[in-house]
Amino acid sequence: MTPLQISAYTLTTCLGRGLDATREALRTERSGLAPCGFESVALDTWIGEVAQVDAQVLPRTLRRYDCRNNRLVQMGLETDGFAQRVQEAVERHGTDRVGVFLGTSTAGILQTELAYRRRDPVTGALPDDFHYRSTHSAFSLAEFTRDYFGLEGLAMAISTACSSSAKVFAAAARQLALGQIDAAIVGGVDSLCLTTLYGFASLQLTSSRPCRPYDAARDGISIGEGAAFALLERPDQPAPGTVLLLGAGESSDAYHMSAPHPQGLGARLAMEAALRSAGLGVSDIDYINLHGTATPANDAAEGQAVSTLFGDAVPVNSTKGFTGHTLGAAGAVEAVICAMALSDGRLPGSPGTESLDPTLAIRYQLHGASAPLRHVLSNSFGFGGSNCSLVFGVTQ
Repeated sequence: MTPLQISAYTLTTCLGRGLDATREALRTERSGLAPCGFESVALDTWIGEVAQVDAQVLPRTLRRYDCRNNRLVQMGLETDGFAQRVQEAVERHGTDRVGVFLGTSTAGILQTELAYRRRDPVTGALPDDFHYRSTHSAFSLAEFTRDYFGLEGLAMAISTACSSSAKVFAAAARQLALGQIDAAIVGGVDSLCLTTLYGFASLQLTSSRPCRPYDAARDGISIGEGAAFALLERPDQPAPGTVLLLGAGESSDAYHMSAPHPQGLGARLAMEAALRSAGLGVSDIDYINLHGTATPANDAAEGQAVSTLFGDAVPVNSTKGFTGHTLGAAGAVEAVICAMALSDGRLPGSPGTESLDPTLAIRYQLHGASAPLRHVLSNSFGFGGSNCSLVFGVTQ
């Protein structure tokens, strides 16, 4: 693919709001995970909750979108000057030439959960002030973002479980290549709700302690929430240090509804496709941000795929020990972490991981370290075998 410039980026997670808070947490290897105290949930697990989400007030003209997920969308857009950079892109290209491509898995499910508590006791009808389309619907966050900026062009939401907001980079790149748009807001937002917390617990996939990616004693995920955005544009003599999207690879192995292919077939196919897309070989990659959910099956399958393709030559790790698994937002959150690694010349660590799984022949990076990085790869794999790998680089 033709490289695309990442003109601006931002993220907000349980580590804090914005790049500076995230950078400080990565430097000190401080996890944002804490014992679950969300809403009425009674589970012995740890989560990554973003502070002050419910303090967000949507503009009066956009109140129909009001729900936890869209409050988190607004919080993310208004961080690190990202909204201003988008406005500048709109002025350059026009309101119909800036696309919106956002990923989510939960969207505003919490709003429906809260509405069910207020059903009519006789008829069971949901309250009149509940609006599915502008809150619960997976398209809600894309429509809200388009209206927030007064855009008139292409907008889409992708919901492919945990690969959702990685796939938006590939979708936007295709539309830019076709000439349908001149810039794209890409990203992902997922917020905590009872459905995911109890749902993953029912699948016996949540851990009773902070998640431990690739640890020999790993036993499950820590669910988090987050918002991450990037602005993609065609490069125009980018300055040194500019982060670029170089390639994207997607696969769908459809091995099982919730389990990965045991040998990581889909993961390997996605990574190979991403390298082809970027015109790079395995020796060109300086760091891999693993999907690394800390479940026994996921880490084993991904570890085998990485070992088969890269051996143990490249440093790899999962950053979910910092943020938890932000589900549909994970691809975008970790893409921004990769962009930060390239810009800062620093590998992130992996808090929570103590004793590495000796059966996986990979070069796992336990602690942060300075490193000359030129190309990094980020993995995002979803239920049902929906996989996506992205390659990022930095201009010299």
